[in-house]
Amino acid sequence: MPDQSPVLSLPYIAPSQAQKHVTHNEALRKLDAIVQLVALDSALTDAPAVPNEGDCYIVAGGASGLWATHDHDIAVYDNDIWMFYAPKEGWRAEVLATGTTLRFDGSAWQDAGTQLQNLPEVGINTAADSINRFAVASEASLFTHEGAGHQLKLNKNASGDTGSLLYQTNWSGRAEIGLMGDDDLAIKVSSDGNTWTEVLRFDGTVGSATFGVDVNAQSVNATASFNMPVYASAGLPSAVTEGEGAVVYVTGAAGGPEPYYSDGIDWRRFRDGTVLS
Repeated sequence: MPDQSPVLSLPYIAPSQAQKHVTHNEALRKLDAIVQLVALDSALTDAPAVPNEGDCYIVAGGASGLWATHDHDIAVYDNDIWMFYAPKEGWRAEVLATGTTLRFDGSAWQDAGTQLQNLPEVGINTAADSINRFAVASEASLFTHEGAGHQLKLNKNASGDTGSLLYQTNWSGRAEIGLMGDDDLAIKVSSDGNTWTEVLRFDGTVGSATFGVDVNAQSVNATASFNMPVYASAGLPSAVTEGEGAVVYVTGAAGGPEPYYSDGIDWRRFRDGTVLS
């Protein structure tokens, strides 16, 4: 029969043992030290000059003096001597000096509160899943700077993949903005989450803008489509009236009617939804 317990190494009382209270009290002292473990500090490498009965410390690495050779052990001041207990992997301790929780990983004590790397899923006030591995349910989410600016990054693997912001109504897509299937910035909308219409595209190479609808076709109904007045003309007016607002002229230029857009300062010509000049 073994003479101590397998987990906490508490001494057993042997049959017909004399002075059983010695063995029993030793086990109680050990339980008192390591159950609900609370240490005063975990940064000391040597014993404090004037300890109090029952003071408990986690010995830091590089121990010396009265604590020499007891790196990472639990040191308890008991009956005017230091008692040392070797922790087992997985033990946890509250450290009063720092207000942190430590976990023994088998060789050293680590901050249990910072072991948040490579978690498979994180759900805040809601459940995450294998697709939405980070999920938040709240009235708002705040990402702010730390001393200067702040960037929100959406990184995709390859040009043919998607990196976008998807806006939904009752979990059904209604608008999407981003790099969808290529490296052009595009905006598209949907009324049912299934059929999508591209509204605007910015070419990632040359920086030109393309409307998702044919401006030639839409210019005849520009008042409804663009909220602009439309004028039919054989040629453009020689001058643009400052402050005139946005207007569209449909001209009889070579190659067929082409709409011209004015912002009250300059003229811009469109063909198949592309700004030409």
